[in-house]
Amino acid sequence: MNISLDLIQTTTLAVVLLLLGEFARRHVAFLQRFSIPGPVIGGFAFALAVLALRETGVAQLELDTTLQEPAMIAFFTTIGLGASVTLLRKGGKLLIIYLLACWTLAILQNVVGIGMATVLGIDPVLGVMAGAVALEGGHGAAAAFGPTAEALGTDGATAIAIAAATFGLVAGGLLGGPMASWLMRRHKVRVPEASENAAATTVEAEEKEEPLGYGPLVNTAVLIGVVMVAGVALGTWFSETTGFVLPAYVGAMVVAAVARNVADRFGLRMHQGALSLVSSLSLGLFLTMAMMGLRIWDLYALALPLVLLLAVQVIVLLLFVALVVFRLLGKGYDAATMAAGMVGHGLGGTPNAMANMDAFNRRFGVRSEKAFLIVPLAGAVLIDIVALPWIVWCINAVA
Repeated sequence: MNISLDLIQTTTLAVVLLLLGEFARRHVAFLQRFSIPGPVIGGFAFALAVLALRETGVAQLELDTTLQEPAMIAFFTTIGLGASVTLLRKGGKLLIIYLLACWTLAILQNVVGIGMATVLGIDPVLGVMAGAVALEGGHGAAAAFGPTAEALGTDGATAIAIAAATFGLVAGGLLGGPMASWLMRRHKVRVPEASENAAATTVEAEEKEEPLGYGPLVNTAVLIGVVMVAGVALGTWFSETTGFVLPAYVGAMVVAAVARNVADRFGLRMHQGALSLVSSLSLGLFLTMAMMGLRIWDLYALALPLVLLLAVQVIVLLLFVALVVFRLLGKGYDAATMAAGMVGHGLGGTPNAMANMDAFNRRFGVRSEKAFLIVPLAGAVLIDIVALPWIVWCINAVA
């Protein structure tokens, strides 16, 4: 039996799963302790149910996830609108360290992938596909680089890369929170008071601004909508002009950051409560839909050697984050939050990173503003300065 859910039905289901996931996160000790994001809980549970229905021959489900991409763009727009130069200066040293760590990770993942592929006797190009392409790049990079690898003679590169990206999305969402929580306990990290955190200025501003209601919410929605349109146009223009693909959400984040700092320059204020609300809703909806639509059975396409390769990639990343990145970032609360983020985007994608950090910070009641500025800026934008040329070089070198 084939079941198709239309846009309204799929969106309603996603919201219900998001609520159930958040409820489970708050009331199940294991999920709360390890800071598993609510969207991951609800969406992944649904994906498992779909897998069970498919494997037992009961039904196959088709979803209309049209709103997934707009929700993702809206979320990154809100991140850009929070990217004040003042905050960027506060996180200057940490930004440089984190960015260098991102570049190192991208290089390391291809080295591990090629090395493991060679040891296991499979095409080294598949090692690149299951390296930085799928893990740092996600499904977008998998779909983009797969045909290039196949044109060079590696059959099935696209399917392998997409399956590896699916594995990474699940692993990144499940492991980021536990890693950060373990680092907190292992190093006895103190949770800062709100007044010590960079968010203090935001809190003070919110106390003086207009209460959240229809007016501020509509004004904020209009601003986000205009920035999204401009950001998508920027991405399209840049891609057509240079031939270098600039994702729509990156374009929106760049335009939003410019808008935020122009507003700061002229003393124009944004309603932080409305921005926070839209940010949380759009992230929850996007990530829930992404997890709902996981085709877990695509992992069947991974032969045992590639499963072993991905397992080694996960181990290497966790060791790199725990033994190197966390220490270089100062072994504090911001460092633990960014560790959760790096596990998220190092295995799955930047939305995973943001959800991991959000769930982790909610557990302790203190938001790491530095982490929420640095991680998406480095992990979604600046990392490609090194990662994309490195991927292209590796594919051509081992093909």
